[in-house]
Amino acid sequence: MSAPMTGPDSRGRRALLGIAALLVAPSLARPARAQAGEPTAVVERFHAVLLEVMRDARRLGPRGREQRLRPAMEAAFDLPAMARIAVGPAWTRMAPEQQAAIVAAFTDWSVASYAARFDGYSGETFTTLGETELRTGDRLVRTTLNRTDGEPVQLNYLMRRSATEDWRIVDIYLTGAISELASRRAEFTTILREGGPERLAAELRRRSAALLSG
Repeated sequence: MSAPMTGPDSRGRRALLGIAALLVAPSLARPARAQAGEPTAVVERFHAVLLEVMRDARRLGPRGREQRLRPAMEAAFDLPAMARIAVGPAWTRMAPEQQAAIVAAFTDWSVASYAARFDGYSGETFTTLGETELRTGDRLVRTTLNRTDGEPVQLNYLMRRSATEDWRIVDIYLTGAISELASRRAEFTTILREGGPERLAAELRRRSAALLSG
């Protein structure tokens, strides 16, 4: 197949719609190149692995892509924080074992989503545009996905220090739309209202299995 951001159009749209966007006025612009461990370097390492997986996508298959992407995503993304943000206020009312089950299911689903979407390669590249320090202390790493059959797509990565003080991605934005986690929160709220934490964890596990069954 072609890469997820290229034909067929429906497949490219799915990849784009899975990511949302934010425009933030910069408080401090930083150069695109960064030392290891800095926000820009974290994003660029992830992009490098993602491109490798895309180039070898057909041979790897969905589960092979999932296995290759998991360590890279766990290193680049703060997936427990993302699960907590996506759940929202209901998180504090959950028991620790319920929170742990949702984090595990959310992590599996996030990796499976990337493995399913990025299932081919047609010459795509990533370009880092710069890094911005926000008033909150977070960083925004601005990049573009360069496609061979269309305009570049701007992807902004919101970076925050994790519990271990490492910089990790906590949200992704596609210019002109809303944040990925904001859209997930509305969806998760409905599932939690209908069936509670157990229902949400089960639904995420079901989606992961479906994504990797192709």
